[in-house]
Amino acid sequence: MSARITLPRGVAMAQQTMLDRDVATVQQPDPQAAASSEATQDAPPVLYRARAQTLPRIRAMAQPIPALVEPQRTRPPISLVRVAPYRPRDRERWARRVLNIAVAAVGLVLASPVMLVITALIKLTSRGPVLFAQARVGLDRRSLSHAGGNTRRHIDQGGRPFTMYKFRTMRPARPENQQTWALPDDARVTPLGRVLRQFRLDELPQLFNVLMGHMNVVGPRPEQPTIFVYLREQIEGYQWRQRVRPGITGLAQINQGYDTSVDDVRSKVRYDLEYIRRQSALEDAKIMLRTVPVMLLRRGGW
Repeated sequence: MSARITLPRGVAMAQQTMLDRDVATVQQPDPQAAASSEATQDAPPVLYRARAQTLPRIRAMAQPIPALVEPQRTRPPISLVRVAPYRPRDRERWARRVLNIAVAAVGLVLASPVMLVITALIKLTSRGPVLFAQARVGLDRRSLSHAGGNTRRHIDQGGRPFTMYKFRTMRPARPENQQTWALPDDARVTPLGRVLRQFRLDELPQLFNVLMGHMNVVGPRPEQPTIFVYLREQIEGYQWRQRVRPGITGLAQINQGYDTSVDDVRSKVRYDLEYIRRQSALEDAKIMLRTVPVMLLRRGGW
């Protein structure tokens, strides 16, 4: 038993039109045969091909069948630039920041009488300003993995520069003088400044930097921009110190004195990186407590 196939009406009409189009040749009389009957009887028939008519467009044939049309695959758009968060994120827990702000506020209240005395002594013993302001390299807020676009600045300073304040312990220098480290027997240090440096009292104004958000009480010591660029080229991993806020004291400061050479800095970088790996509010509290005997016993100060 054979199955009967029923075609759609539009397809059937199209096939019928195509059959009518292929018409066989037809016989038409010659135009001059009407003048003479004899010529008509003797003349052979002339064959003409029928003229095909244009096939009208059928709406059913103009529409594609979805099942027979291969769907076009659309690729998802590829973004070459990833949009960074609107604001950079700090890499420290809020508990550490709250602890450092609280200690700085309490320290300013307790140390205010001492700071007033130091201010008066500086004005009486030497000419120049009481405070020494200097540019230092601060926190590097650039994200490590979710950065968008070109994250490098035109001049990569390693972090956001800020102004750090200290009690002036040296004679005023000229602006064109090159930035250098202080030496143990540096002639630029005043007699009062030498005492302040031994007890680390010249760092007390940096408590204001903590309240302004530039520093923490505990963290790697900030460096001058030109010296930072030089040390970054000399010491591997030196720039990683900027992933946390710089501090007044730190693990390197309670274990080692002032810097006098690149080797001293290289040794301190190991302490700083160790602190960054295990940073916490409890670790900051331990370092703060260990800083007190360092100041009173004048360890590492000159």
